[in-house]
Amino acid sequence: MKHLQKVVQRYRIEHGKHFRLKDHDPADTWQFASKDDAAAAMEKDLAQLVELQDQLYAQDRWALLLILQGMDAAGKDSVVKHVMSGVSPQGCTVSSFKPPSDEELNHDYLWRAVKRLPERGQIGIFNRSYYEEVLVVRLHSHLLKAEKVPPSLLTRKLWKHRFEDMCAFERYLGHNGIVVRKFFLHLSRDEQRRRFLARLETPEKNWKFSMADVLEREHWDEYTGCYEEMVRHTATPEAPWYIVPADHKWFSQLVVAGCIVDALKELKVGFPKLDASRRKELQQARRMLEKEQV
Repeated sequence: MKHLQKVVQRYRIEHGKHFRLKDHDPADTWQFASKDDAAAAMEKDLAQLVELQDQLYAQDRWALLLILQGMDAAGKDSVVKHVMSGVSPQGCTVSSFKPPSDEELNHDYLWRAVKRLPERGQIGIFNRSYYEEVLVVRLHSHLLKAEKVPPSLLTRKLWKHRFEDMCAFERYLGHNGIVVRKFFLHLSRDEQRRRFLARLETPEKNWKFSMADVLEREHWDEYTGCYEEMVRHTATPEAPWYIVPADHKWFSQLVVAGCIVDALKELKVGFPKLDASRRKELQQARRMLEKEQV
């Protein structure tokens, strides 16, 4: 599937040293003019994803961790809903990271993420993640204060250390069979405004709206800087970032689906091959069933 390889190459960041968000168009749709134009490619990707997920589950060796980050209304929930629509629920878990509880604040910031890591054979999705620690926590000092970090550790090197720790954590996961793929849903400020207004104007979407989301828009430029720093310091060949254009939800879903399929193909997953004793056991079971009276 040529489109799959090109999508992965176009949006994948393995070395982020010179990364700048302004070099990436949030309204990009690559070679596709519309949702209908991309429908066939999306259908193929989703069909492959279902097949590969079945093999991942049956093989029971690898796990895949998908991390979704982005500004409010970037489409993280939509990606989960549409991209994973055909995947067996028993082979997929979704964790949404809300503000930490008192119990979570009494542990290190990675503790709650470790508890939700996918088992072997599973696809785990983090809707937001420990990367919030170098985003919202970095911008709002009261959130860092609530973590009870010893004052002597709150130095100018704090964020550098967190970047290093996140990379080390993801390297550890990779060494233990948990493959990490990270997606930043790159949404423009104008499109976020339109989506917020749609939530206000549609009664069925009012529940999604929060005044806090609007207030966070005041920090748009600061968030941009934090996201750039995040990618620059944590994009690696083993745990790359994908900068996913998010102004068109149908296209962001296509990109994420293609990248997941690519990751599973890299693992060369497959159904377990039976040894001689197991095949003999199955033959015996067949003979026993065939002897039964109908």
